[in-house]
Amino acid sequence: MKQTLIKYKLTDATAEEWHRDIARFIAALDTDPAIGGRISYRVMKSRDSNDYYHIATPADDDAVKALQQSAFFKPYQERTRQVAGGHVTVSPLELITETKRKA
Repeated sequence: MKQTLIKYKLTDATAEEWHRDIARFIAALDTDPAIGGRISYRVMKSRDSNDYYHIATPADDDAVKALQQSAFFKPYQERTRQVAGGHVTVSPLELITETKRKA
């Protein structure tokens, strides 16, 4: 399973406006006919700072391609850079192991 971690510090926007931007992006992910249900996207914030962490988990490479070709991805990517003052770290993650979930 491929995952990507995106890290940055919110510096050039209010939390409220940025959270609205994130919600619009996630709504677009959920409703896009080519992507909906094929990419899990979680956004977390450190409780005591303005550090943000996004974890994207695509179902497959085709979901990534569809996202990259969507009309809403590049503007969101640019907005992320903007609110982070240009300092965003994107790290591909490799899953080593995990706990099992009960059904």
